[in-house]
Amino acid sequence: MPIFNDTKVAFADKSDAQLRKAYWMFKMIEQPALTSLGTSVLNFTVHNNFPFVTGIVKSTLFEQFCGGETREESMKVVKQLFKRGVGSIFDYSIEGKEDEETFDAVCKEIKDIIRFSVGNPAIPFIVFKPTAFGRIDLYEAVGNGTELTSSQKEEWERVVRRFDEVCSLCHENDKKVMVDAEETWMQDAADQLCEEMMEKYNREKPIVWNTIQMYRTGRLEYMEAHLQRAREKNYFIGYKIVRGAYMEKERTRAAEKGYPDPIQPNKEASDRNYNAGIDFVMNHLDKVSAFFGTHNEISSELVMDKMKSKVLENGNPHIYFGQLYGMSDNITFYLSDKGYNVAKYLPYGPVKDVVPYLTRRARENTSVAGQTGRELGLIKKELERRKK
Repeated sequence: MPIFNDTKVAFADKSDAQLRKAYWMFKMIEQPALTSLGTSVLNFTVHNNFPFVTGIVKSTLFEQFCGGETREESMKVVKQLFKRGVGSIFDYSIEGKEDEETFDAVCKEIKDIIRFSVGNPAIPFIVFKPTAFGRIDLYEAVGNGTELTSSQKEEWERVVRRFDEVCSLCHENDKKVMVDAEETWMQDAADQLCEEMMEKYNREKPIVWNTIQMYRTGRLEYMEAHLQRAREKNYFIGYKIVRGAYMEKERTRAAEKGYPDPIQPNKEASDRNYNAGIDFVMNHLDKVSAFFGTHNEISSELVMDKMKSKVLENGNPHIYFGQLYGMSDNITFYLSDKGYNVAKYLPYGPVKDVVPYLTRRARENTSVAGQTGRELGLIKKELERRKK
């Protein structure tokens, strides 16, 4: 019997009604055409303030994948998860805005999350997206080495200041902060900023953690080169290791602009690269800590096997596992039950502002082979078990 197949453990906190609602939602998401049409309509109606639609969203998609509209409202979920040994990572999921006022407001929100979480082991990480602090075009220009105008230089200085304020506050309060990865064309600048923050704040242990997308080509080589720089400058590395979430957009852009596809050729190659990332971390635990963000049972079990072969305790402080809230509970709660460090990404924010995140999540579930089917199969299995 596969170790991640215990639905009684996975859904212990869910009522029959909640499971049936989740089943219906994943069933809808399973249909690509329906998902594409539905997410487009959803974005339009919520953006144009259709209150009836907003109410439906909150009681369905939002309830499945988000903690609440505020941190305080989300604490009910945080406490429920922590009772079972699962941490929560508040993810302020506001996407698609590119004005300085919003960047400052999000930066303030992230700093408020840090203060809110001080002393609370149920919230082990802080997280933010680079484009929550600055325009993607600016990251691209900086990463490409483009000569910036005076106003662009000032704008970039504000991006760096936001990064530094958050990382500094985390350092002061002994909170770990993860910087999400985004599109390849902005990632070089984000990587460089993360390295600067690590050099500054990771002298004693990893406070700042960068995200490595293993569905990309060249990431293993980047980690090897980065490790050399970290050894030379004497600081610790924290990585969140993920596969990635922008495959279709990346391939389309590469084809349109005529540059090499930055994504691994197929799922098998991505899986091999992810597993090579696991090996890299496990071979360099003296300098590297990792948060393995994955919904893949095989990769999760591989990390566990590597830990066992190295005689590491399940709760080793250098190794974390993570899944998104509302998904892969079979992995999350098995790991927590066995004493591993595991946390859920817990998005929150006003329903209207979080809809872009929710629709992106629905599309990703549709495009990831087997993911939605696994969720449906597990829910169905648990409902049938409860009838016996």
